[in-house]
Amino acid sequence: MKAVVMAGGKGTRLGPYTAVLPKPLVPIGDMPVIELLLRQLQAAGVDEVVLAVNHLHHLIRAFCGDGRKFGLKISYSLEDKPLGTAGPIASVLDQLGERFIVTNGDLLTSFDVAAMVREHVREGGAASVAVAEREFPIDFGLVEADADMRLMAYREKPSYRHLVSMGLYVLESHAVAPHLVEGRYLDMPQLLRTLLADGKKVHCTKQDCQWLDIGRPEDYAVAQSMFEERRQLFLSA
Repeated sequence: MKAVVMAGGKGTRLGPYTAVLPKPLVPIGDMPVIELLLRQLQAAGVDEVVLAVNHLHHLIRAFCGDGRKFGLKISYSLEDKPLGTAGPIASVLDQLGERFIVTNGDLLTSFDVAAMVREHVREGGAASVAVAEREFPIDFGLVEADADMRLMAYREKPSYRHLVSMGLYVLESHAVAPHLVEGRYLDMPQLLRTLLADGKKVHCTKQDCQWLDIGRPEDYAVAQSMFEERRQLFLSA
């Protein structure tokens, strides 16, 4: 199976680290996050990976090479302008086969990718999205009033739980091909909404797993600590 890894972003929220390193090369413990990801993909049965690169791409190329050290065949798709989280697929779609994986290059998770692919096949949809449940607290007392501004309810600092995308997808080539144009910007949410508008099935896959967002310095510190304590959780996924 083949995978496309989106590794072209600037990772501006993680500054100043990403001023000198592309975000996928930011280390978690003693290895870059992209190495963890590539090893997980290989363990899930992926044999070929396309890295969609842009920002500081020469450093990613220097580290990943042709993929041999990860048991993979790695090729590169260089964007000369930002194309979003789905746009880069257009130029390599003919290399990906009937079904393929797409993932963000900074994904740090213990999610079982092989199990996701099996579930995707069972569901028979055009796409599958890996999701996690997150709680979002509100730091204020939430007031509800009627049209006459009479108090109807008062909830002190409530929190809400929602499913959020982890940045990991399984896509069917025939389903996404009509919506991809080489060189045109396209984000994954837009592509998935287009599939839904076409009447296609998009399945959400949820597992009991660890998923860490390393988008901000404080989150990155948490990820470092968790990786040190539970290294094998990520390496054996």
